Amino acid sequence: MRFAKMHGAGNDFVVIDARETDRDWGALARDVCDRHFGVGADGIILALPSHTADLRMRMFNPDGSEAEMCGNGIRCVAKFALERGIAAWPQDVLRIETLGGLITVSPIGDGFQRARVGMGAPRLRPEEVPVDPAYRLAVVGARESVAHVPRGAAAAEFRLPEGELVFDWPVVVPGGTFNVTGVSMGNPHAVAFVDAPVEELDLHRFGPQVEHHPLFPQRVNFEVVNVIDRGHLNARVWERGAGETMACGSGACAIAVAARLHGYTDETVDINLPGGLLRLSWDGQDQVYLEGPVAHVFEAEWSE
Repeated sequence: MRFAKMHGAGNDFVVIDARETDRDWGALARDVCDRHFGVGADGIILALPSHTADLRMRMFNPDGSEAEMCGNGIRCVAKFALERGIAAWPQDVLRIETLGGLITVSPIGDGFQRARVGMGAPRLRPEEVPVDPAYRLAVVGARESVAHVPRGAAAAEFRLPEGELVFDWPVVVPGGTFNVTGVSMGNPHAVAFVDAPVEELDLHRFGPQVEHHPLFPQRVNFEVVNVIDRGHLNARVWERGAGETMACGSGACAIAVAARLHGYTDETVDINLPGGLLRLSWDGQDQVYLEGPVAHVFEAEWSE
């Protein structure tokens, strides 16, 4: 089976033309993604035909679970598909079907070394993140269930859903408490702004605890963030089913949304992750735009 190894800001994937093959993709992901006995990757991504878009993407995590979508991976599969004729070069944007919804990708410059992705609008209701309504009272206590205007933000700035937001909810884990803001970008995220440098936080201890916390019935991607200034954030991400990754596109989107809701940033912000810089734009109402690099590393054949 031929594959390409690709990455977006260090978030690396094995990308496969799966138009004429089918198999146990979850089992393959567990084998291929192993960094000692396999190729090594943060997931495998399949390029498939779509009846509703230019291309369909499926992504499987290293633990074999299927993810709804991936903001860095979708740039990789777009480049892969266009350069191999799996999808036709678009006049403006490539439309890609994912489990998280329809995503658009716009190549930037010659050689497709960067791309801008329309990631869709964030979903902020507790049931959309989602969080477990039965566990909510244990987390939030007796706090009134009303629409909360985020700190530092005028209500008129944002078209917020009616009802409660998952906004600075305390999540208690052994050894610490994180106030998290919940955002769904088609997949669930919990964003915590912390005072200590993110580089010093024991994410390999706290990441699994938050990922599997009872508040999150579908598990969750966990982001820890330092605010540098209104245009710059530092972050690390613990990805559901993958562990810590060098970057996370949907996680960066969730961070940008949560930061703007808190009043920490303006419409455009640069987020520095261990694998590199991603640029995010959100007008406070509609879809989030993600811009970042995409690179082809090598091609090879997987034989069993």
